[in-house]
Amino acid sequence: MLELLSAGLSPSVFLGAVAISLLAGLVKGALGFAMPMIMISGFSSIMPVELALAGLALPTLVTNISQAFRQGSAAAFASVRVYWRMLLALVVCLLISAQMLTFLPRAVLLAILGGPIVAFAVLQLLKVPLRVRVDRRRRAEWISGAVGGLYGGVSGVWGPPVMMYLISVDTGKRDMVRVLGVVFLVGAIALVVGHSASGVLNAQSIWFSTAMVVPGMIGLWLGYAIQDRLNADTFRRWTLIMLVVTGLNLLRQAAGL
Repeated sequence: MLELLSAGLSPSVFLGAVAISLLAGLVKGALGFAMPMIMISGFSSIMPVELALAGLALPTLVTNISQAFRQGSAAAFASVRVYWRMLLALVVCLLISAQMLTFLPRAVLLAILGGPIVAFAVLQLLKVPLRVRVDRRRRAEWISGAVGGLYGGVSGVWGPPVMMYLISVDTGKRDMVRVLGVVFLVGAIALVVGHSASGVLNAQSIWFSTAMVVPGMIGLWLGYAIQDRLNADTFRRWTLIMLVVTGLNLLRQAAGL
């Protein structure tokens, strides 16, 4: 059983994956995002990208169920009604792009993931204003969902385009965390389905992904306590700094340094 759960990884590498999952859950619980970004960056440093993507699939799904419904089912379904365009575009494009994973070189995959992460985090740290005009919001929802889906299918991360849209329309903190949970949950379901079809999530790798659910959820619960009690702005700033480092690490790997 231990061999199945570890996917053949050495004990030290497996424990490293557990620590990465715990940290990713902690940040997600506190801020509502960044779990897949942290996991794919950390995992891909110590294991093949395909196993890294499989490993984050189930923790992402389970933690997003918790986040989406933390404020109750009524609030979650209300978010679905408001953002259905974004959700539809996200799912369709994610399912399509998930089938492209095996055709992309590892360096390309890491580069297209690391670059946008760094750009997004730096823009937020610099407090660059991002605003969408009211008459263009529907179009922006379609575009952000489509870009997020295309990006998520090949990288396991679809948050930055969605977050940029929510920030640009001045979504409040509480609402943003819930909406992100709903959007990420729908995307996580599509990711599991897409990578089951692509073969990335298979009879072997699904056990490793299941094992990562436990530290991910423990981290999430600890993060909820931080979100409720500590200064979210300060914690968010340091998390963005960490995301810059994470993205730069991915770009380093892509360059073979």
